[in-house]
Amino acid sequence: MSRSVNKAIIVGNLGADPEVRSVSSGSQVANLSVATSRRWNDRSGQQQEKTEWHRIVLWEKLADVADRYLKKGDSVYIEGEIEYRSYDDKDGNTRYVTEIRARELVMLGSRESGSSGGGNSQRERQPAAAATPSKEKEGSYDDFSTDFPEEEDDLPF
Repeated sequence: MSRSVNKAIIVGNLGADPEVRSVSSGSQVANLSVATSRRWNDRSGQQQEKTEWHRIVLWEKLADVADRYLKKGDSVYIEGEIEYRSYDDKDGNTRYVTEIRARELVMLGSRESGSSGGGNSQRERQPAAAATPSKEKEGSYDDFSTDFPEEEDDLPF
């Protein structure tokens, strides 16, 4: 069986403070709304911009990091996998959701470049940091080994 890859990388800004809650199993989950934008010039030379919004889901330690250190406007690097799911809403209609389940979170800073007004922030702030879930709890992350012997490297450079 050949290997497959489901990987998403998002570098963008939070559109709102993280929404953090505990689920019935006691696990902590955070939902982020992250915006990415692209700019281009159209045929008439006018600059155009399009913003895409991404739903990000963080579990356990990553959710805790998001809760403690992130706020609206902060820049983040998210690496994870795309998940599709559906559910029935309160009216019985089937709803479809596309999310990125984060495996890695790197805080890149705030839009204000850290000048949030002399420490009046309710959240603790610290320099950019990285967080990755522990592999013991996330057994599915070990399904694909990344330790390839050098002799199998057939790249031309």
